[in-house]
Amino acid sequence: MSWKVANLCADRIFGSAARKQIIMFLADKASDDGSGIWCSKGTIQRHTELGESTVKRTITDFLREGILIETGRRPCKNGFTVIYRIVLDRVMALESSAEPDEGTGSTVDPVQRDPGRGSRVAGVPGPRWTPNHPETIHKPPTRKRAEEAVDERVERIWAAYPKDRQRGKAACLSKIEEAVKEGIDPDDLLRAVQAYANESAGFTRSKVCFADNWFAARRWQRFLDAMAEKRQAQKALAADHHARLAAWVRDRSPMCKHITAPQVTALVAAGLVTDGQLHAAGLAG
Repeated sequence: MSWKVANLCADRIFGSAARKQIIMFLADKASDDGSGIWCSKGTIQRHTELGESTVKRTITDFLREGILIETGRRPCKNGFTVIYRIVLDRVMALESSAEPDEGTGSTVDPVQRDPGRGSRVAGVPGPRWTPNHPETIHKPPTRKRAEEAVDERVERIWAAYPKDRQRGKAACLSKIEEAVKEGIDPDDLLRAVQAYANESAGFTRSKVCFADNWFAARRWQRFLDAMAEKRQAQKALAADHHARLAAWVRDRSPMCKHITAPQVTALVAAGLVTDGQLHAAGLAG
């Protein structure tokens, strides 16, 4: 483990919580020069608890951006594991996440920045900075704003789109987040993207819409409408079924023996039967 590499990565902005989590895990495995990282994507996934597609996509992005480079391969039981190196110069070029130092207090007779040298013994000077001087402390990494962290659910929605037609990731993530803020259930939006991916699986590439156009045009809406209609139909069927069960209870029908405990609970919750009716039908516990 290299504290040098870990501190460097902790003090830089990588664009999302998932990217930061993965680079910190890799930094934990690196030598001081960033080299010697050999761990499979499966290992990264298990330790970071991120999705498989998120880990694979992030490693690919790091390689493309020059933050990571491949330096070799190490044999393992499944074939080989790629050996990576974190490019420290590329990481240092990223924006710092440390809060800027802001001057405060009176400007009249300001406090001297450089503290005293301390006592000298045999001409040996004391330390230049006191132990608690800010320049000797690594400030903890901070986020600009909590809302800037990309929701893992949003990443999963993006990742579910047909890979060869993904385009304009930043714009797509923005549109997805916009829909979620409007109240769209992220899980429903994910199901809509997956439904489109399945629907277009047999299409030629030219017939599949680019991701940025698909999200901008809100083409997921028809899938959400279809899901809403299906749920409404299921709700109507359930209501009809409960009405039939309630009639059995009120009539003390021999069919009451087929009514289960969860169904009894649902009938009571819906106000379709009373405790007295359940008792008379032999369903009271």
